[in-house]
Amino acid sequence: MLTSHHADSQGAPTALLGGTDHPTPPVTHPAGHVLVVGTPGPRLERLAHTLRATGHDVSHAPPGEAGPRVRQTPPDAVVALDEPDARHAVDVIREVRTVPAGRALPLLMVTGTPGPAGVADLLRQGADDCIPEVSDPDELSARIEAKLRRVPVPVEQLLRDPRTGLYSGPHFLDELDRELKRPGAARHGGVLAVIGVAELAVLEDRFGPRIRREVAERLAGVADRLGGVCDRHGRDDDGHLLMLLPGVDEEAALRSLDALATTAAGTRFVVADEHVRLTPAIGWLPLTHATDAADAVDQARDAAREALRHRDLRPVRYAPWMRESPNRHRRPPLRALFRPALSAFSPILALLLGIGAPFALYQQAYRAGWDLGSVMYWVVVAGLVLSALLIILECLYALDAPARPELPGAPYPPASAVIAAYLPNEAATIVETVESFLRQDYPGGLEIVLAYNTPHPLPVEDTLREIAARDPRLVLLPVAGSTSKAQNVNAAVSRVRGEFVGIFDADHHPAPHAFRNAWHWLSNGYDVVQGHCVIRNGDSSRIARLVAVEFEAIYAVSHPGRTRLHDFGVFGGSNGFWRTDVLARTRMHGSMLTEDIDSTLRALTRGSRIAVDRTLLSRELAPTTLTALWNQRSRWAQGWLQVSLKHLWRGLRSPILTARQKFGLLVLLGWREIQPWLTLQILPILLYASWKAGGIDHLNWAVPVCVLALLLTLGAGPVQALFAWRLAVPELRARRRWFWSYLLVSTVFYSHFKNMVARQAHLKEALGDRRWRVTPRAQAAKAVARR
Repeated sequence: MLTSHHADSQGAPTALLGGTDHPTPPVTHPAGHVLVVGTPGPRLERLAHTLRATGHDVSHAPPGEAGPRVRQTPPDAVVALDEPDARHAVDVIREVRTVPAGRALPLLMVTGTPGPAGVADLLRQGADDCIPEVSDPDELSARIEAKLRRVPVPVEQLLRDPRTGLYSGPHFLDELDRELKRPGAARHGGVLAVIGVAELAVLEDRFGPRIRREVAERLAGVADRLGGVCDRHGRDDDGHLLMLLPGVDEEAALRSLDALATTAAGTRFVVADEHVRLTPAIGWLPLTHATDAADAVDQARDAAREALRHRDLRPVRYAPWMRESPNRHRRPPLRALFRPALSAFSPILALLLGIGAPFALYQQAYRAGWDLGSVMYWVVVAGLVLSALLIILECLYALDAPARPELPGAPYPPASAVIAAYLPNEAATIVETVESFLRQDYPGGLEIVLAYNTPHPLPVEDTLREIAARDPRLVLLPVAGSTSKAQNVNAAVSRVRGEFVGIFDADHHPAPHAFRNAWHWLSNGYDVVQGHCVIRNGDSSRIARLVAVEFEAIYAVSHPGRTRLHDFGVFGGSNGFWRTDVLARTRMHGSMLTEDIDSTLRALTRGSRIAVDRTLLSRELAPTTLTALWNQRSRWAQGWLQVSLKHLWRGLRSPILTARQKFGLLVLLGWREIQPWLTLQILPILLYASWKAGGIDHLNWAVPVCVLALLLTLGAGPVQALFAWRLAVPELRARRRWFWSYLLVSTVFYSHFKNMVARQAHLKEALGDRRWRVTPRAQAAKAVARR
């Protein structure tokens, strides 16, 4: 042990901190009340004796009672004995510092032999000083007196943090209040933003309240690196970063906040000596709508809480309904009351808009001297020919799709699988799905995160917990308050440990080498790779059989061919693999009915490379009834329309995309939305031609160009079916009758069915009907179980 600097007359060292063998004579010092915290015993008695001997009033509190004692009778200083378990010392520090009266108190730890690392940890946790137990009593007294003469001032009580430049909460409110009181002529625009993080509660449970400050500082550091329009940052006691952006318009402020969210989400921060990923949740409001500083910050906090629900990185603007009680029944808008009725009549409305209105327009134009109907006839013919040629081109290019790299570009890293599930709908299939993932053959280490939501506890959760206890690779992540797949995926993204992530629906069974093969793409310059989804319940119904062949036409032909033709692939929502950093920056937007396509376009316009691999297999369940198929395809069609409206114009103006990719976007997002209505124009044009010719029997049906166009259009379907059979997985290629059936049904019915679904979806979007109808799994799962 280290001895003190003083010796007695016989040369022996003095006692440890006032040891009873050699009591230290009282010394006159300024009076001060010291609270000693420690477990009763000889060590505590020696420490209390030393403090009294050096002129201090001493009271005692055992661990666990320091906080209430400081709150009731604040001392001038706190001296705490560390315990054999280092966690107890940290608990004492947190206990004192969480009490408002204890934030500014001098806090000294009397330690045994913790070593430099232990001392550093105590100081980081909030201790002001650490002194070895064998130190001289005068040294302890002098340290206490020094702290009493220069009482530490918490950062919250300073105008700005001298290290980070952050305003404390009260001083930020003063700055905001000054901004709001500026004359209207001198104040132009401006935005207030409050930024929280979704992971704060988890981090605080592990590291204590101090983590709030660290998180706000990390976010402020990102904002400083980005620069931009914010000139004042602050933080509140809850760990929110406060941002004042004066004199800027809303569009510029949103760009700045978007960049902050995206950059922060894609950064691995060091917090409490650990690498963590944060999910910023940004709430904001224009300063023009604010009058009181404290109320404005509260409103921005409400918006941040709403952003926290979605975890999709999008800044949320404050709206008055965010302050309403959760139990209060909100009166729906008038349009919402009529929406179900309008949706029910949408087939009639589609016929009126697609047939009746054009026919009337052609008639009126002809009477005014314009033969618009004849012009539209050739436009429709050209459109049908173009559609057929694009299908044939995709088929030809699919034959020469890029092959997967034979070797990985880097060693296999840790990987993560995220299974997103709405558990009541997936209860019949989820255990089988989890077991299939646990059979994955991946050498780098695979964690399986089941991110799910459920409105009430289910028996299957007990089974899942048993599996997780048996196999630590399975991580159960219930997402409270989630209402979408996007929210489940977003909740998982910041918690996964893998360098890349595979995203799957809850009915998918990936092939054993799926993650190994996906890394071959991702380690060779790609950011996302979409695999081939194969239907595994084709025997369960005619509808499932139809979908099984259609999926081969999509994933074995169209996706690979389109990728080769346009130089970009599309993430299909499941059996897609992302680099974790890219997914963390992109996230899923739950407001989009096809959040997968939306994420593809956002990643693509930021420069990501997306591949498609038809040999990267995962088997899933298809709808087994026409109603389920209608609901699924209606959601897909409406989601594609949302993506087209949101991304087409942005993509065409993007400086990142090549001319080839922009042409692909024009086909993928523009032409696909026009085609369902264009094909319907055949009927009003025929009606118009019959009216103009004086009857249908006066029409000439043998125009060579039209006959050739008809043959080409009708031939595109069989060509696609042939290529689908040629490139299908072996178990489906053996079902030749399925492909012949698909060819017949697609030509006579299914193509028209999909066009009709698309038109209905357009009308639903126009009416604001964005209800999500879940595709039922139980019936399909039972059909598979009977096989």
